[in-house]
Amino acid sequence: MVGAGIFALLGEASAISGSAVYISFIIGGIIALFSGYSLGKLGARYPSSGGIIEYLSQAYGTGFFTGTLGVMMYLAAVVSLSLIAKAFGNYAITFFPASWATPLLQQLLSIGIVVLFVLVNLRGARDVAVWERITVAVKFIVLTGFAIAGIAVLDPSLLSPRDYPPVSDIFFSLAITFFAYEGFRVITNAAEDMPEPATTLPRAMVAAVLLVMLLYVAIAFAVFGNLPVAEVIAARDHALAEAARPFFGEAGFVVVAVTALIATASAINANLYAVTNVTYQLAKDGELPAPLGKPIGHSREGLVVSGGLIIVSLLLFDLSEIAAIGSISILFIHTVTHIGHLRLLNETGASRRLVLLAVLLSALAMLLALVYAAASQQGVVGALIVFVLVAALTELLLQKFNDKQVKRRV
Repeated sequence: MVGAGIFALLGEASAISGSAVYISFIIGGIIALFSGYSLGKLGARYPSSGGIIEYLSQAYGTGFFTGTLGVMMYLAAVVSLSLIAKAFGNYAITFFPASWATPLLQQLLSIGIVVLFVLVNLRGARDVAVWERITVAVKFIVLTGFAIAGIAVLDPSLLSPRDYPPVSDIFFSLAITFFAYEGFRVITNAAEDMPEPATTLPRAMVAAVLLVMLLYVAIAFAVFGNLPVAEVIAARDHALAEAARPFFGEAGFVVVAVTALIATASAINANLYAVTNVTYQLAKDGELPAPLGKPIGHSREGLVVSGGLIIVSLLLFDLSEIAAIGSISILFIHTVTHIGHLRLLNETGASRRLVLLAVLLSALAMLLALVYAAASQQGVVGALIVFVLVAALTELLLQKFNDKQVKRRV
C-alpha cells in the first residue's frame, strides 16, 4: 500500500480537499477496513492465488457476469500499476539536471522500472518476497521519521479548519485518496501460499490497513503543517519530498525522494506478482486467453503481456485520471464482491452486519468518486465505459471460441 498512493497522490488530493486531506485518508481507511474484513473472511475460507476472482466465482458461479468482472479487475490492476510507474518516474527525474528533466525522460524512467520488475518476477516468488521485506522496512522507517519530525515542528495555523474546502470536496477527494489503500487486496492473492490462511489472512488485512491509515494521517499532518496548500499543489509530482525541506533541508528532500523510489519500486514488484496470479486464475477459468497462464521462466506469460499493457496505459493517462479510474473500478468490484459474500455467510462465518457495512461504504465511495469524475474528468468516465465494453466483449468472445464451461451458483 505504501507506494505510489502517498508519494504521488498527496498533491493531487490536496488540489481537491486542501489541508483537510487527512480526513479523506481517515474515511478511505475506514472503507478499506470493512472491505478488508469481508475479503479476509472470504480468503480464509477460499484461499486461492486468484483472490477476488475466486470469491466472485464462489458467489456467482463462472459465467458472463463473473467473467466480465474478472477482466475489468485485470484491466484496473494494469492501469493502477501504470500510476505507480509514473510516480517512480516523477521522483527519479528529480535526480537529473534540470536541462535533462523532460517528459520523455520521465516516461523512459517509468517504462524502465516496469521492464526491470517484469524480469525480477520472471525469476520467481522468492526474489519478490526478499525484495519486499527489505523495501517495507526502509520505507516505514523513513516515513515514520518524516511524520514524527514534521509533526514536531508543524505550524497549527496551516491546518486551521477555516481554510478547509466544502465538505463535499473532502468526500470527492476519495476518488484520489482511496487509491492509496488499493493495494491491500493484493494480500488475498498470496493466500494460497500462506501458512494457516484462515487465521493469518484476516489479521494481516486489518493490521495492514490500520497501520497504513495511521501513517497516512500522520504524514498528512506533517506535510500540510509545514507547507501551504498552494506549495504542495505546485510540487504535486513530488510533494512529499518537497515537504521535507522545511525541517530537514536538501538532505531531507533527497532521502524522501530515494524512499519514494524504493516504495514505488516495491509496489510495482508486489502488484506485478499479484496481477500475474490474477491472469493465471482468469486464464485457467477461461476468462482470458489460455496462453496467459502458460509458464515462462518461473512465472506466467501473463506477466509479460501485463507489463506491455502497463506501459501503454502510463503513456495514455495522467496521474489523477489513473487514480480515479483505478479507485472507481476497484470500488465497484469490491461492492459486487461484498454483495456476493452475503450469499456465502454460512460458509465464511462472517458477520452479516459488517459485510453489509462493507457493501454500503464501498458503494457510497464509488458513487462519490463517479460524480466527481463526471464533473471534472470526462476522460475518466469514457475510459470506464471502454473498460466495461472491452471486458464484456472479451468474455463473450472467449465463451464462443473457447467453449468455456459455465457453472452457476445455486
